[in-house]
Amino acid sequence: MNTKLLISPQELTSLLAEKSSQAVIIDTRSQEDYGISHIPESINIRDFFTYLLENSYPAGLKKLQEYFAEIMSTVGISGAERLIVYEDTLDKGYGQSCRAAFLLKYLGCAQVSILHGGYKAWQISGLPTTDEVPKRESSIFRLHLNADMMVTTAEMLQAIDNSAIIKLDVRDRNEWLGLSSSPYTADFCPRKGRIPNAVWIEWHRMMTCESEISMFRSKTEILEICQSVGITKDSIVYVYCFKGSRAANTLIALQLAGISARNYFGWNEWSRDFSLPVDSRVM
Repeated sequence: MNTKLLISPQELTSLLAEKSSQAVIIDTRSQEDYGISHIPESINIRDFFTYLLENSYPAGLKKLQEYFAEIMSTVGISGAERLIVYEDTLDKGYGQSCRAAFLLKYLGCAQVSILHGGYKAWQISGLPTTDEVPKRESSIFRLHLNADMMVTTAEMLQAIDNSAIIKLDVRDRNEWLGLSSSPYTADFCPRKGRIPNAVWIEWHRMMTCESEISMFRSKTEILEICQSVGITKDSIVYVYCFKGSRAANTLIALQLAGISARNYFGWNEWSRDFSLPVDSRVM
């Protein structure tokens, strides 16, 4: 089934009107923001943004899979539903709804869409909101892993000197320059810098903001930005940031432009493993 990657507030409203849609809306914002107001019947799963992958070796990935399988079962999601994820606005939440969409697909959910423009677009469209929390029965979530979506540390290490694979860093400017180790605090990670031979496009560049609503740029604009660092439709791209959120946001843009890419969850793991090489020059 071909599910739209991005869905507008109006399209979501129409989908919810279809009684047979089996749609579930997932709010990735903080519990505080969700408690103030949210899209009716949406459920809050903040963990899609906050969860830090311990490592990308089999044990670490298994822990991630089990963690989210338990959460999904608790909130009554089996994985067969049509899932729509949203955040407040796409340029403010560090890619949180995109990371949610990425993880859902990685875990095996086939029908996943992102609310384009986020909650802000929903509100500006004058659509209803609520502070009521829906009650859902638990279910059994079944994993159907799409393991190839995730780049492991071992694969990234092998790709460093492979010019056929572009290592795309999409972190904020200070992180790329080697002035900060994370989006949290400058010294959150033990090492600053970047993965050797990486190129850089700050994730914000893939979006444009009009009327307070952040939206992805056009296919043509995204391709032009990518071409500035040597990325074309024929490129193989490994995208990384600190924990896979901004990278997931960029993956959406690349996918819209027809570029093949995978996500490495990323600098938080790489920086902490002192056996891995780091380009630590201050740019």
